[in-house]
Amino acid sequence: MSEQERLEEYVSIVPSVNQKAIQRQRFNVFFHYGLNTFSAKEWGDGKADPKIFNPTQQDTDQWVRTVKEAGAYGVILTCKHHDGFCLWQTKTTDYSVAQSPYKGGKGDVVKEVSDSCRKFGIKFGIYLSPWDRNHESYGIDRYNDVYCEQLEELLTGYGEIFCVWLDGACGSYMDGKPKQVYDWDRYFSTIRRLAPNACISNCGPDVRWVGNEGGFARESEWNVVPKFAFDIQSIESKSQQSDESDFAKKEVDVNSSDLGSRDFLKNFDNFIWYPAEVDVSIRPGWFYHKSQDKSVRSLKNLLKIYYTSVGGNSILLLNAPPDRRGLLHENDVKRLQELGNHIKESEAQLLNVKSILAPIAEEGKDIQGVIEYSFDDTTFDPTNYYTPKEEQSSYEIKIELEETVKINRLQLVENVAYSQRIEKFEIHAFVKDEYVKVFDGTTVGYGRIATFKAVKTDKVKVVLTSVRKKPHIEFVGVYSDNGVLIKDTLRQKFVKWLHHVNYITYIRRENKKSKKNNSQ
Repeated sequence: MSEQERLEEYVSIVPSVNQKAIQRQRFNVFFHYGLNTFSAKEWGDGKADPKIFNPTQQDTDQWVRTVKEAGAYGVILTCKHHDGFCLWQTKTTDYSVAQSPYKGGKGDVVKEVSDSCRKFGIKFGIYLSPWDRNHESYGIDRYNDVYCEQLEELLTGYGEIFCVWLDGACGSYMDGKPKQVYDWDRYFSTIRRLAPNACISNCGPDVRWVGNEGGFARESEWNVVPKFAFDIQSIESKSQQSDESDFAKKEVDVNSSDLGSRDFLKNFDNFIWYPAEVDVSIRPGWFYHKSQDKSVRSLKNLLKIYYTSVGGNSILLLNAPPDRRGLLHENDVKRLQELGNHIKESEAQLLNVKSILAPIAEEGKDIQGVIEYSFDDTTFDPTNYYTPKEEQSSYEIKIELEETVKINRLQLVENVAYSQRIEKFEIHAFVKDEYVKVFDGTTVGYGRIATFKAVKTDKVKVVLTSVRKKPHIEFVGVYSDNGVLIKDTLRQKFVKWLHHVNYITYIRRENKKSKKNNSQ
């Protein structure tokens, strides 16, 4: 294909309705909770006595109320982790809350959380580990029947489910069992049939894992990527470790630093829309451990994660594990509330615009529409967007504010009903009678929050220096200074370098394969 044909192919790739919904949500919260909470383990072995599950003050309203205060849209509960212990009244196993003293064996944590979500207007999702270290059928084909029965119970008994989070861990060897062959196609079809509006995340066709569990997002996150092998993303043993980087994929490595530039995509012929999710815990562990009460992430660290994930075209899934009382610990609650207050106050700092100019627009798609935006807007394919009439090598948008003010952020949002198109952009602020560049950026997609050193100005210029065909911009907003300036830590610089090394190694390997095939 020619370069123009390739560009036409790339911009033809657009999200599904389910993908649009979860990307607009931007930020959700994980609840890791179960026997591990009481055994002080991260991975239970399936042998712990269910009688240890006995929260004395469980209040799921407190969990979900805190999530709402944090500014999140949805929650995902670990209905069953690798130990096989089920938090609902299941017919598939005796290893569940039915065998615990909680509410005399009549409790149903899944119901409590789903009810609390409806009460507070928060979406409810489920995590159901395919790895089951307790069930007798794990390791043989019949286990796939059991797993699908569990999916059916969860997807039909607890109201609307917005996300099914599939962990691909497979540790049969740890218990001397044959390797379980997961029937992913059957899992996917079961979910589509019973919960057609639910996104299938992590090991699934709707949302992909970002490639680490440390909260590190790519500097350039693409939605249009080569076709992935969904079922392989997290299956190997390495997926059970934090921040590992040597996954092998059939067509592309989830850990590559570049998954969607023109240079990268030219090596492939099949493409899909596949957004990234950054999953990370507010504590060192995923389950609650008393020893970590003083190790909750700082607000500064959470803001770094938030602005590089939500502000970098990724979905943030932040884990907040309930404790043995059945409550979110006070330290976690305080930090989540601080995060929520920051998000709310920062979004309220959107500045009024006196005028906005851009290249002549297509009829009905004037640039004025991109400053008319609601952060609570969850409608899909909004009609208020800007696209220029003519295709150009670059596009310049000039914004004049109503007053001179100190700014440190600018947000861009593309209308992804027309794919992801912006490849590079610059931000310039008018200072002392001239425009000064304050930011260099790459991808935008569902949202880019560019943070830069605060500058006092009344005029801002956004220059789109590289675009696939023509841009389709849904929103552009300038914000007054909130004191945030995102800088990479030494560790993050190292991770980016490592990703780059992995990418170069991958390209060299593919080139060798190509040369070998051409010589045959």
